[in-house]
Amino acid sequence: MNLDFFKQTRILDGGMGQELLSRGMIPYGTLWSASALIQEKYHKLLLDTHLDFIKSGAEVIVTTTFTTRKTRLKDNGVEDKFEYLNRKAGEIACKAKKIYPNILIAGGLPPQYSTYEADTRSDKEIADDFSEQANLLDPYIDFFYFDVLSSVREFQIAIDSIRSFNKPYLIGAHISEGIHLPSGEKISEIVTKINHEKLLGIMLSCISPENYELNQNELKNLKIPFGFKLNAFIRTNPKPNYTGAYKKSKSGNPNEFLGVRDDLTPNKMLEFAKKFKKNGATILGGCCEIGPAHIKEFAKLK
Repeated sequence: MNLDFFKQTRILDGGMGQELLSRGMIPYGTLWSASALIQEKYHKLLLDTHLDFIKSGAEVIVTTTFTTRKTRLKDNGVEDKFEYLNRKAGEIACKAKKIYPNILIAGGLPPQYSTYEADTRSDKEIADDFSEQANLLDPYIDFFYFDVLSSVREFQIAIDSIRSFNKPYLIGAHISEGIHLPSGEKISEIVTKINHEKLLGIMLSCISPENYELNQNELKNLKIPFGFKLNAFIRTNPKPNYTGAYKKSKSGNPNEFLGVRDDLTPNKMLEFAKKFKKNGATILGGCCEIGPAHIKEFAKLK
């Protein structure tokens, strides 16, 4: 894969988990998007959703692996399905690529413990989790995507864990609010403190348009391709404890306690995307609550 791929405007897909829920998928515990993998009756729905994002203009789709990490599977009593679920996510993404050969598949590697919080476990525990998931995804993907990680340490460990696969990677850093990662570090430290060899670019992921705007100049100053996967949650601040709240959730839907904005219509999101592209963003995509209709608007900026 050409490391300059994201130097020109590229369109990514949107938020698979929330889109599947909006299409009628009943969540399995707190497996969220992975519910469509564990329940075979939803496999076609998952494929069709990938295809709808592509038809809307997405040039890159992300594997449905945000909740196929070992810790989330263990929380739901299905850790024994770790290999099956990650492989199935890759297989279904490849079915979409067979229909649309020009699209690329990003292997989504999520935070391996909690969401929106820095992983405080040992380096070895984190590395083992990343390596095992990456190994399962590698045969199906064009590049790795570090999806909503929260600390420089996690990025370093994740990058080291995929080195043997000789594939490039895209960074998706999370900021819940303000100008710092949940770890308290600056975005720029992800680039300045790590020796990158196959870096495709950097995004702020699962972030509000307003908070992206607050941080876009720091991204621009890094002099590498940059952009966003915007969400439409009311908040992504994990206080009170996001992961704990989600585990207790009976609906299995994060928007139950994060809330959903009704102002971020596809047209409104296009206004934000236009402004961000004008300031140099070339990676345009969506996260939670961003569906094919939003991506269709982003695609107008190609």
